[in-house]
Amino acid sequence: MSNITKGLAVIAVVLAIGVGLVVWKTKVGGHGNESLNRITKEGLAEDPNVRHELESTRSIVTASLYDKKINEGRGAMPPFSFITEEQVKAFWGEEQTEPSGLQSTLDKVGLGALAGNADARRHQIEFQQFLDSKIVLAKEGGKFPKDKELTEDEIKQAKEDFAKIKIYEEEAAAKKNELGEEFNRNLELQVKLQQAQFLASRYAQKILVEKVKATDEDVKKYTETHPEFSTQDKKDKAEQILSRAKAGEDFAKLADEFSQDPGNKDAKGELQGGLYKDVTKGKMMPAFEQAALALEPGQVAENLVETPYGYHILKLEKKGEGKDQADQPSEVYDVRHILITTTMKDPTNPMGREMPISETVKATLEQEKQKQILDEIVANNPVEVAEDFDIPVPSDEELEKIQQQMMQQQQMMQQQQMPQGMSPENMEMAPPSAPKGKAPAKPAQKK
Repeated sequence: MSNITKGLAVIAVVLAIGVGLVVWKTKVGGHGNESLNRITKEGLAEDPNVRHELESTRSIVTASLYDKKINEGRGAMPPFSFITEEQVKAFWGEEQTEPSGLQSTLDKVGLGALAGNADARRHQIEFQQFLDSKIVLAKEGGKFPKDKELTEDEIKQAKEDFAKIKIYEEEAAAKKNELGEEFNRNLELQVKLQQAQFLASRYAQKILVEKVKATDEDVKKYTETHPEFSTQDKKDKAEQILSRAKAGEDFAKLADEFSQDPGNKDAKGELQGGLYKDVTKGKMMPAFEQAALALEPGQVAENLVETPYGYHILKLEKKGEGKDQADQPSEVYDVRHILITTTMKDPTNPMGREMPISETVKATLEQEKQKQILDEIVANNPVEVAEDFDIPVPSDEELEKIQQQMMQQQQMMQQQQMPQGMSPENMEMAPPSAPKGKAPAKPAQKK
């Protein structure tokens, strides 16, 4: 088994049961104080929200196991069903329904909480920390819309759940000796596993994704040392076509003969002479648009315009004032262009669409970095498992799915950083330089 497969297997197990970051030393339970090695080194657990999540994980696991222990044999019921409403009210200090005269006065000046039930006040603070951390982590993980606020009913339910968890956690702590060694060892094991699973997921999101990123400088160096990624021959071809256009040859005919822009055909397959009509400012890639708008009608751009999708030869037909899709005033222009593409298929994904060479190189580099990191994880984080502990071994299909998910996350981040008008989803429906969401121009008389 290769190291990348071993590394993916480790990650799969981590995400499945949280065991990958816990070093097992005994048959059941292990040492409760074993470090979570790599995560501790990276300082991830120093994040206040992460610390609160680790604390709440301990609370939830403790309360859940205690609930199961003391209510065993009482029938199937939802968690914490045997905690009464009176217990919840007592937890929040709500037994006193009518405040005293002094308490009422203190409430009016904002000092009531200081003079009230100290435990209830502490519980309120802990609940707010619990809720705030949950929301922050959920938003960071994309599980909760960033602009959404909890409703009163959601907060009420969260408050009730929090109270029940804490009630049983406090009871379990008070009865620790009564519950016995086996229960307490199992509790520590379950807490460590759940915390490790959370930290593993967090580590993958915050650390690994960043570590596998390839920079523009990385891409440039790699391209310069790998001739198979050179675009010089395509640039030479584009320069030759540009010379002919500047010499006065029919630009539309040159576009129909040489342009590799898939949008140079309409729905019926008729060539368009490279024409895009009524383009509003802000729709094209900045380099393309800046060069086009710097021209006068009828003028051919002096130099090639390079974008991630290839070399463009431009000719401005007209420009003026109009309105954009939001019916707002905008500069509008017609432009012809000839595209010599520099895109290619990812060698590791022959079924995928063609992408800019820079993106293909980036994907190659990031796969290499990913393998290097996984090799390092395998070397530095050996996992010892008790002989009687059965760890589920991921299948080849599951390993492939995990790898695809990791690559999809990277591609999503890359797409979010792409300039407007050049997102991959438009590649098959419109040419690389076409306005986003806009179809190619209707047939027009060639000039």
